[in-house]
Order: sequence, then C-alpha cells, then structure tokens
Amino acid sequence: MPKDRRTPGPAPRPVPAALDEVDQELVRLLTADGRMPNNALAEATGIAPSTCLTRVRALRDRGVIRGFHADVNLGALGLPLQAMVAIRIGAHSRDEIDRFRTKAPRLPGVLALYHVSGANDYLLHVAAASPDALRDFVLDHLTADPAVIHAETSLIFEHLRGTPVENPASP
Repeated sequence: MPKDRRTPGPAPRPVPAALDEVDQELVRLLTADGRMPNNALAEATGIAPSTCLTRVRALRDRGVIRGFHADVNLGALGLPLQAMVAIRIGAHSRDEIDRFRTKAPRLPGVLALYHVSGANDYLLHVAAASPDALRDFVLDHLTADPAVIHAETSLIFEHLRGTPVENPASP
C-alpha cells in the first residue's frame, strides 16, 4: 500500500469546554471593554475578585480569550484608506498556501488575513495612506507574487464593529 506523502496540516484546534453563565458573562463584558478592571468584572458577575482573576486566566489558557486589542483610528495614524483585497492562488499546493499565509500577514499595512471559500482563496484587509500607496501595495506585494493569479480590490467606505456573538450553547 503506498504511503501518503502529504505534509500534515496544522494540528486540530482544541475545543474549549462548555462555558458556564459566569464565563459567558466575563467574555461578554471583556468583549465590550477589554480594559475593564478585575474588581469591576467581579462585581458585575457577582463573584469574588480572586475567583474572577482565576476564571479570566482559565479562559485565556483554554484559548477562549485569545488577546486584548486596541480599537485604533487608522486615519489618525496616517492610514485613512482601507480595502479588502480578494486573492486567488494558482497552485493549491500545501507549500504555496503555507508560504502565502505566512507572508501575507507580515506585509506592510495588512490588518487581517481571512482564508475563505468560494471563487477566492483569501481576503486581505489592508490600510494605506493613499490610493497610490494602495495601488503600489497590490502591485509590489500581491500581483508580483507568483502564487497569486488574481487580486481584486474593494475600497471600504465605512466599518462598524458588530456586537459580540453569544454562545450558541447557552440556554
């Protein structure tokens, strides 16, 4: 019987254990305000501050909370233009996919990389100083990449953050 010579993919992600009502409320509160102090979190959830700290640490250790991030005004940083760039990869080999997904998030101005289904393989959320800078980014970093066979840029006129997703397992 021939051996399977494919390189193994990424390790399966651990599935976090079910969250109880207190954990769900902690996640909801921290999603709304990632800088909420521990004593305020404890008071809002009706638990002791030491218990709250232990629970938040456990949520981080379990991968439920992956990090805390600042919501930055990109225009104030000189990057007022945002776009989503749809990318199609030519050869769907593991090596090409791994190379692109390692490289793309490190490109200048890249805010996020999404691996998607459908006609395109990736969506790249980028910020740029001007239309010329965005054009140069696409030409220099995307269409020049031998793996990329198509790049389609859509400007973002407005971005509104959605409300946190509720845990579907909650009653």
